[in-house]
Amino acid sequence: MTTRTEARSRAIATAERLFRIQGYTATGLTQILTESGAPKGSFYFHFPRGKAQLAEEAIDHYVDARKAVLRQISSRTSGDAAGFIRELFKVFAAEMAATDYQYGCLMQNLANELPSIDADLTKRVARGFADTTEIISDHFRACGHPKSRAYSIANAVVAAAEGARTVARLQRSSAVFDALTTAFVTGHLE
Repeated sequence: MTTRTEARSRAIATAERLFRIQGYTATGLTQILTESGAPKGSFYFHFPRGKAQLAEEAIDHYVDARKAVLRQISSRTSGDAAGFIRELFKVFAAEMAATDYQYGCLMQNLANELPSIDADLTKRVARGFADTTEIISDHFRACGHPKSRAYSIANAVVAAAEGARTVARLQRSSAVFDALTTAFVTGHLE
């Protein structure tokens, strides 16, 4: 028998996966319930505000996981801006390949469709981008870049990574991450 906590966790994980693959609008509650195995009554117990509340939790889970990955990469490449870039794009490329190029970035997918649907979820996604950009900026500041330069590089890295995921999905190849690594290491971090 499934516990309520397991049902809740599975619903969040399923929503996160589906939002990454097909977006928010194309993902219905019926699909989430079916694929997660969560009973409808359990779903509304955990998410009384429905799909929007589930999306909030999926966003928070995704952002927390992204921040943890960024902090781990930063820790492993302490003081090494080029090493950080290499490791970051290597991790993203590996994730894309591991999901057979099906998974986009949850924040990017939702950012593309939420502004006209839900202002609160849009703000949550924007905060997720701001938080992850700040971690990247902190790494570059720790590598000796002035604050404004570090923030500029971090914004460029985030924008490039989001575009690269889209290109990787379309091409079903991680080659774009190699190209970004070369461009950033030789063009921005010299």
